[in-house]
Amino acid sequence: MATIFTKIANGEIPSYRVADDERHYAFLDINPVAPGHVLVIPRTEEDYIFNLSEDDYDKLWAFARRVAVAMKKAIPCKRVAVAVLGMEVPHTHIHLVPINNEGDMNFRAPKLSLPTEEMQQIADAIAAEFI
Repeated sequence: MATIFTKIANGEIPSYRVADDERHYAFLDINPVAPGHVLVIPRTEEDYIFNLSEDDYDKLWAFARRVAVAMKKAIPCKRVAVAVLGMEVPHTHIHLVPINNEGDMNFRAPKLSLPTEEMQQIADAIAAEFI
């Protein structure tokens, strides 16, 4: 059975897409820890990032880097932080979070609920910077 992330990448579930290619998909987290929090996934399902083939692992990180560069251009922040937790959904995913201090990356803090219009504006801004 397909994971929720596979369904998102396949367009079966709506998302705020920021970038994609034939092997990867990046979209806004609908329960972000900060505005602009992006999830980057491989299109192939693998639960644990370190079970990816070396080629898939390297390409996933290269794609995530491109997304992070676009995020830094689109969202005022000091850094784009990275986390790989892998506990919520059994599909490899990288969290990219715009931060201005380390406290901005607190996954235990209450998640944000941003209006649809703001989410779409953020997604469009990142997508416009993605090369």
